[in-house]
Amino acid sequence: MTAIDTVTTPLGGPSLPQERRLVTSIPGPRSRQLLERKAAAVAAGVGHTAPIEAVAAGGGVIVDADGNSLIDLGSGIAVTTVGNAHPKIVEAVQAQVAQFTHTCFMVSPYESYVAVAEALNRVTPGDHVKKSALFNSGAEAVENAVKIARSFTKKQAVVAFDHGYHGRTNLTMALTAKSMPYKSGFGPFASEIYRAPMSYPFRDGLSGADAAKAAISIIEKQVGASNLAAVIIEPIQGEGGFIVPAEGFLPAIVDWCRANGVVFIADEIQSGFARTGEMFASDLFGIVPDLITTAKGIAGGLPLAAVTGRAEIMDAAHTGGLGGTYGGNPVACAAALAAIEAFETEGLIERAREIGAILTDRLTGLQASDPRVGDVRGHGAMVAAEFVDPETGEPDAALTASVAKACIAEGVIVLTCGTFGNVIRFLPPLSIPDALLHEGLDVVAAALAAA
Repeated sequence: MTAIDTVTTPLGGPSLPQERRLVTSIPGPRSRQLLERKAAAVAAGVGHTAPIEAVAAGGGVIVDADGNSLIDLGSGIAVTTVGNAHPKIVEAVQAQVAQFTHTCFMVSPYESYVAVAEALNRVTPGDHVKKSALFNSGAEAVENAVKIARSFTKKQAVVAFDHGYHGRTNLTMALTAKSMPYKSGFGPFASEIYRAPMSYPFRDGLSGADAAKAAISIIEKQVGASNLAAVIIEPIQGEGGFIVPAEGFLPAIVDWCRANGVVFIADEIQSGFARTGEMFASDLFGIVPDLITTAKGIAGGLPLAAVTGRAEIMDAAHTGGLGGTYGGNPVACAAALAAIEAFETEGLIERAREIGAILTDRLTGLQASDPRVGDVRGHGAMVAAEFVDPETGEPDAALTASVAKACIAEGVIVLTCGTFGNVIRFLPPLSIPDALLHEGLDVVAAALAAA
């Protein structure tokens, strides 16, 4: 293992050596101590992917308490897109903490909340008049988008899609497709939630037009447009396996919604903010959502989420119907303004495309030589590999788990996903140096070869 860089990357972050460095096995002794404390103090339902105690992060690495430096190909599940501890965000947060930490926007408003709303209204897809409301988490944003759509349409039903993931609260669990670990044993769930088939080119073989026709047929027969408040979909699905719908699928669904008075909600919580090589994944498909939910990358690691949409829809809820004690916290708003400035001024969209080209080239190279790599898909710095049994094409979750575990043991953090548990997703921070990204992919290739 060689040092790649020992200074901060051009995109900012702490001046940590940009290297993969293993001085102990993973986990090391200090990390094991923390994990023992976790087992005694933290609810068993809260799991973890990498068995380490993180003490620093920046560029493309996470450093643990034992001095190991791991390559970060997950960004805290697409959160630290601008890079961990980005200097502009650190500066903005420190200044805001020194000024005030909380008043509750619903009690004593402050300028930064309004400024974040203005920025979101400007950068989200479409040139129509928009308004925004701020919340704490992606699940809260989704819940509130549904509330707003129901208030606007005076209808109740909501359609989500196969393989979709929308959160862990009661309503968002109902919207989420995958049972284990997100839903199993936690019901009953919210009512008036229905599911339609997602375009999944690798598995359904359908054109976008045919997949949309099938989905719309089910919606019309099983729900009915006259009962339907909203359709919610991730333009590129996240937890479901980074599924990219076939060309034409999303525009057809949007057109049907517009023709039938149904609110189209794009859940861009994982795919938003330069992650896909566009500011939002909706831009890749030429669609303009009525409402868009955002979180994760919005504030560089601080908890913030939003619903942004057509002003007439956003204004449908009565005064006091939207909000929350911490929604749009001033410290998180300061971070978001700094993060949005970084997305717009530091070439991060272009950087996501560069990372995407590396990921796609390396992973398709693996696919060409190893039939267990059934599919490589994604856009920008949101790319995945789906692992299969080469004889049957069936999902191979065991292989996927084995590769991911081996990568972490060798100092590379990767995340798995997919309805069938057979997908490794690559979500590196946009601050990762090319050489470090290549080294991480070398480790993935070696882990696959050894599996």
